[in-house]
Amino acid sequence: MKDEKLFYPRGCFSSGTAHNDEEETGQERQLPPPDVPSPWDTRALREAARLPLSELCRLARDLTNRIHGKAVLLRGLIEVTNYCAMNCLYCGIRHDNRRVRRYRLSFETLTQVIREGRRAGFKTFVLQGGEDPALQGEGLLRLTEIARTAAGPEAALTLSFGIRSRREYEELRAAGADRYLLRFETADPELHRRLRNGIPLRRRLRALEDIRAAGLQLGSGFMVGLPGETEETLLRNVLLAQKLQMDMGGVGPFIPHPETPLAAETGGTIEQTLRATALLRLALPLCHIPATTAAGSIHPEGREMVLAAGANVLMPNITPVEHKKDYALYPGKICIDESGFHCLGCLSRRVQSQGLELSWARGDALRWGIQQREASFGEQRKKKEKLGDE
Repeated sequence: MKDEKLFYPRGCFSSGTAHNDEEETGQERQLPPPDVPSPWDTRALREAARLPLSELCRLARDLTNRIHGKAVLLRGLIEVTNYCAMNCLYCGIRHDNRRVRRYRLSFETLTQVIREGRRAGFKTFVLQGGEDPALQGEGLLRLTEIARTAAGPEAALTLSFGIRSRREYEELRAAGADRYLLRFETADPELHRRLRNGIPLRRRLRALEDIRAAGLQLGSGFMVGLPGETEETLLRNVLLAQKLQMDMGGVGPFIPHPETPLAAETGGTIEQTLRATALLRLALPLCHIPATTAAGSIHPEGREMVLAAGANVLMPNITPVEHKKDYALYPGKICIDESGFHCLGCLSRRVQSQGLELSWARGDALRWGIQQREASFGEQRKKKEKLGDE
């Protein structure tokens, strides 16, 4: 199955860099291995989905080691605002949940957190929030400019604030954003429309196209265990992720929140999360895949298990502690009573228990390296042809 080829289409590679444990600048980029394996095709993925979980996870981890090595990239997560105009049925900070204590980080607080993160060694910051009306238009643009100033030119900035127009994504890129995360959550159009309170899947997919067209590295992903899913849904999710050619891809279990319309539903399992993560790795060998907090919230060793299934990213939450409890997308969220900076020693031990090691690199998209290598080969070929003509 591993030898079956499905090549990345020419021209699909976007700007980014591979991880490097040494100090990085915009010019110091590490290329991925020259013999990058091809992604598994649909038939192979369908067969892999039927494998015993332990065997599937082993295949995915072996592939991860081959491409990404033993490094687990760190991103500092900052939850900027829990105001949201949306009413997604599964989300704890949905607009109609009146029991949420709403907050927005001030620009001064955001600056302080990022600067502390830089002093701690972080080279990537993920700024996340609900679709806050206060951050429409100039609001998010100003936030991005302030975050870029605080982070300096060496660090990467990832934004995740919902659907925007292509022009807005382009403006955010110009203001200093490097990446944008927008999960599609499910590849089932009817399930998407129902869970997202009428928003069609095609609108989400159009936004993902706009993100890439704006020159931003693309992050997306999906949940597992959503009410209304079938066994086929998982494969459709993975295939859609592959079609999108995601640079970053997250998988998390659905965890029912008591203040949502889905409170009485059954949540996703760690087994579903592991199987989805492993299949995603086989479908997208170059993708950066996080071991999510949600996985650690449904199982005490959830993040370690997801790393063993092919993940290569951890995102410690460095949001000020007084606001962590208020960003309650789901109940039972771990690490909300302590500073994310204080969690780094624990994370290091957890990673080492899997034979891996933390990396403080920027960890941009590896596909940039392939594009760079192809361009380099092209230049060399032109030079040889020119010499031959002479």
